[in-house]
Amino acid sequence: MESAREVVRNYDVHIDSKKRVTLRGAAYHYYNVKEYENGCIILEPRELVAPVTISKKTLAGMDEAVANFKKGEVSEPVDLSDFE
Repeated sequence: MESAREVVRNYDVHIDSKKRVTLRGAAYHYYNVKEYENGCIILEPRELVAPVTISKKTLAGMDEAVANFKKGEVSEPVDLSDFE
């Protein structure tokens, strides 16, 4: 499964007793793994970051909930006594 990209590093690895592989000089801490039936494994770097904004859909839902609350359109109180 060769790609048109230039190979920067090429080395062999082995799986240790806990089924782990060590990546030499890995640039990222997290990778997305795709494993194919033919044995090929693709690693794509991922950077885990906190979302910067709340989606418009979520904000609209929050606005609607607050408007309903102000109009008195609320559900019955939830009994949480089982969780004490």
